[in-house]
Amino acid sequence: MGLLDGKRLLITGVLTPQSLAFHVADRAQQEGAEVVLSSFGRMMSLTERTANRLETTPQIVELDVNDPDHLAALANAVGGALGGLDGVLHAIAFAPEDALGGKFMSAPAESAELAFRTSAYSYKAVAQALLPLLERKPGADGKRTEESALVGLDFDATKAWPIYDWMGVAKAALESVNRYLARDLGPHGIRSNLLSAGPLRTMAAKGIPGFKDLADMWPQQAPLGWDIEDPIPVANTVCFLLSDMARGISGEILHVDGGFHAIGAPSHP
Repeated sequence: MGLLDGKRLLITGVLTPQSLAFHVADRAQQEGAEVVLSSFGRMMSLTERTANRLETTPQIVELDVNDPDHLAALANAVGGALGGLDGVLHAIAFAPEDALGGKFMSAPAESAELAFRTSAYSYKAVAQALLPLLERKPGADGKRTEESALVGLDFDATKAWPIYDWMGVAKAALESVNRYLARDLGPHGIRSNLLSAGPLRTMAAKGIPGFKDLADMWPQQAPLGWDIEDPIPVANTVCFLLSDMARGISGEILHVDGGFHAIGAPSHP
């Protein structure tokens, strides 16, 4: 019996086989879940090719989180593909080039706003769009025996990082959005949690100027060490958060970073 047997999941953010979301989808299928992916525009062809590499090729629904029409159609599209919904992975983030790489002070407001809208507000927007499918109502006795799950991908926003700039600010907003979603969706039987991962070599990471400098310092400070080529610990933990094993957990930020976040400075050899 798999951890996610019978679960119906929407996995966003799958572009290439290096995408963290791809490894989540792959692991979720191994654990018994039925999966649907999302993509849009020019990225759709990438997602389609990558979907074919999964054990069971999933359907793909169209979703640009900044397009109100896509959000309005999302519940019908996902419900039509899966017949219901038990969990969502939000793996969506974007900041324009002029808001990253040491350009914090010079970034225009429009770029900061786009980073916030795409990377943080969209978590709420997707949750709101899918509420009719995710809601779990109490039984006749007033007790609720099931929960559905939202999981978002985070990067520790309690610190100011080199090069991360307005994406770091957007992640701080995402962490706040997560707490408010836990507050407002809990009465609907929906939990909301974030996973704060260490740096991994993904397509998204390639778009961050100076990513290599950030990644290179991680193994020096993480007490468990850290392999930027290994997404499996993160994928496994996302599957845990989407599973019934995580019932009762909401508003949380779970770190999977080799312990880096807990250490103030690198230890001497």
